[in-house]
Amino acid sequence: MPRAKRYHLPGHVWHITHRCHGGEFLFKFARDRQCWIRWLFEARKRYGICVLNYMVTSNHIHLLVVDDQSDAVSKSLQLIEGRTAQQYNLRKNRKGAFWSDRYHVTAIESGEHLIRCLVYIDLNMVRAGVVSHPAEWPHCGYHEIQSPPDRYRIIDRNRLANLCGIRGEEYLRELHLGWTGGELKREPVRQSKWTDSIAVGSENYIELVKEKLGLAASKKQISNDGKTVVIREPGSAYNVHFDVEMSHLSTGNSVLFDESLTIST
Repeated sequence: MPRAKRYHLPGHVWHITHRCHGGEFLFKFARDRQCWIRWLFEARKRYGICVLNYMVTSNHIHLLVVDDQSDAVSKSLQLIEGRTAQQYNLRKNRKGAFWSDRYHVTAIESGEHLIRCLVYIDLNMVRAGVVSHPAEWPHCGYHEIQSPPDRYRIIDRNRLANLCGIRGEEYLRELHLGWTGGELKREPVRQSKWTDSIAVGSENYIELVKEKLGLAASKKQISNDGKTVVIREPGSAYNVHFDVEMSHLSTGNSVLFDESLTIST
């Protein structure tokens, strides 16, 4: 499989995806998913990374961020992924890679496209057949968007509201609930554009991305379905294993839900 390329365009919203080495279920236990979330919180404190949403499944992660600083995202991911892998390997007396190759980034246009990507992340475990509603999966940003905690906040709800075109975060909860409910009625399916593209947005946005990338974008594949324009690497298949079938994992299994492991105290 070719090495996943990364592009750096400051000021853009990025959807970051990364799977465990070989597609293994290294996040099958709640304590390991919670470990990743703890380090995400620590990265926000140390480097000021602006988080809009996140999802930790049993074999991969999704992270939606704003790239305000040239190195905040890279430093944050280095901390989160390095410490998560280190703690897992020490606990399991394991050696070897925890993560598969490099993480993949997709630039997402704010507004309608950001909203659709946000909900796509929320519904990951619904598509996998593990839960029937994102509220049933504890290791994701859905809960914080709906009911922000008094302490240990990770998601910048005010920034998220602004980027979605909402005036004030007080309206975010109700609208977010409606977006999710609407997509659930349509039986969510995997859409590879959110996880294997260079950028997703309007025609004007894709032209802007192409211009910023310069000659690097000259041989890219561009598709347009009338509503969304997508720019991809030719033959891109980086995240083909992301939405794997995990129906064999029961929502009643303590492996999925370890309520003793939480960020809040």
